Amino acid sequence: MQHTMLKLANRDGILWITIDRPDKLNALNATVMSELGSVLAEAAGDDEVHAVVITGSGDKAFVAGADIAELNTLGPDAAKELSLRGQSVFNRLERMDKPTVAAVNGFALGGGCELAMSCHMRIATTNAVFGQPEVKLGLIPGYAGTQRLPRLVGKGRALEILLSGRNVTAEEAERIGLVNRVVEPVELTQAVNGLLTGILRNGPHAVGRCLEAVTYGLDMSFDDGCLLEATLFGLCAADPEMREGTSAFLEKRKPNFRR
Repeated sequence: MQHTMLKLANRDGILWITIDRPDKLNALNATVMSELGSVLAEAAGDDEVHAVVITGSGDKAFVAGADIAELNTLGPDAAKELSLRGQSVFNRLERMDKPTVAAVNGFALGGGCELAMSCHMRIATTNAVFGQPEVKLGLIPGYAGTQRLPRLVGKGRALEILLSGRNVTAEEAERIGLVNRVVEPVELTQAVNGLLTGILRNGPHAVGRCLEAVTYGLDMSFDDGCLLEATLFGLCAADPEMREGTSAFLEKRKPNFRR
C-alpha cells in the first residue's frame, strides 16, 4: 500500500511512523487512519520490526486532533462507525507484542491524545500539550479516550480533563502519569531511541509476554490477571530464551538472545 500521509523509516529495527500533514497540524482523517492501520498490521508480522514509534511531522504538533471538517458532516450511524474503526486501529497499536512509544512533539489533542495513549509508553517534549477538548464541540472522545485516560491517570483526574476540555501541559502530564518522561525538543529522538534500545537488549519473547500480561491483565480481575501471568511465566520456562538468559547470568556473561 502506498502511503501519502505517513513517512516510514526503519532504524535498526525501530520503525518510526511519522504522520505527515504539517499544514493541518497532522490531524487524523480517514486516509491517515487507513494508512496507519495498514502499516501497523504489516509491522506486527514483520521480523525486521522490533519496536514502533509514532510521531508527528514538524515541531508544532504530534497530532492536533481529528479532522473537524470530516466530523461536521457525520450522522449518527456514520459517527459510530468512524469511532469503531478508529478504536480498532488504536487497539491494534496497544495490543502489539512489540513495544510502542509515542514521541509527542507539540499538540496532542483529541484523537492525537488518544493515539498517544494507545502506545505502551509516551515521551513528550517540554512544549507538548495534551487534552480531550471534544466536549467543546458537543462531542465526546471516540477513539477510546474515555477508557484509556482513567486507566492512566485515575477516574477523578480523567473526568476533570474530559469534562472541562482543558489543556494539560507536559509538566502536568508527567506529574499525573500521562507521560513517562519530558525532554527538551532536541532530545526527543535520542530519548526514545535510548528507551527502546535498552528494552530491545532483553529477551524478545519475554518482552512480548510482559506486554501481553499487562495489556490484557488490566481488563481482568486481579485473580484472573495473576493466572494469565502464571501461564505466560510457564511459557517462558519452555522457551530457549529463558535458558540462555539464566545461563548467561550464572556464567557472568551477556545473553545472546535470538530474534
